[in-house]
Amino acid sequence: MTAAVPLTWLYVPGDRPEVVRKARDSGADVVIVDLEDAVAPDRKEYARSATAELLSEAAGDAAVPFNVRVHTEADVLALAGLPGLAGLRLPKITHAASVHHIAAVAPGVALCPLLESALGIEHAYSVAASHPQVRSIALGEADLRADLGVREDAGLDWSRSRVVVAARAAGLAPPTQSVFPDVRDLDGLWASCAHGRALGFLGRAAIHPRQLPVIERAYRPTPREIEAAAEIVAAAVTDEGALALPDGRFVDAAVVASARRTLALAGE
Repeated sequence: MTAAVPLTWLYVPGDRPEVVRKARDSGADVVIVDLEDAVAPDRKEYARSATAELLSEAAGDAAVPFNVRVHTEADVLALAGLPGLAGLRLPKITHAASVHHIAAVAPGVALCPLLESALGIEHAYSVAASHPQVRSIALGEADLRADLGVREDAGLDWSRSRVVVAARAAGLAPPTQSVFPDVRDLDGLWASCAHGRALGFLGRAAIHPRQLPVIERAYRPTPREIEAAAEIVAAAVTDEGALALPDGRFVDAAVVASARRTLALAGE
């Protein structure tokens, strides 16, 4: 069952429609059909036509929605308006003008620009605020790492924080983390998710179903966090300003708002 707030996004190659269909039973909140990096150049036209056929059959209000990471404008033209399309992920965006162009080609479709270069990061806010169809932004960390020449993972933290701030400033939901490339290292995935959560991300894209439960657990509030949030919300019965809880914790409007977000994420 998909979460009220999507936490897990599973990439699947668009040239394997049988895998795409199975992905809906993987436990992911959203399935991302990939027409870009996961598809070989000589398979891209087939991937586009197979995805168009799939989205023509799929119901737009399905429990697990389909997003598509497009490769070219031809992909956008082929898929825009199909009933099963919930959103488009736009790779290698560097300027707001590119988003405006895609929005004109695909009116009404939810867009997620992917920032994958130094120039994209520099324009993060203008891209995030570029058009009402932009519902989220995210990083493409593999390309960004190569563009910046970053070797250590921590070298991307400034860019990560920049995207989190840009999304908030533009009134968007918190961005989802980029994929963790080692599908066997679940401990590393857990630690990386914990770090991403601390930076302000919400949820993560995956490249294998075995990564989904780890991401789900990492981003769900813990029982102790839920209990603490419930105590804060229960104590804040009025809007009369700051107060102190019996255990000494200081509570003001910002703390109460954060507690309510925690309870909403927990489904309470």
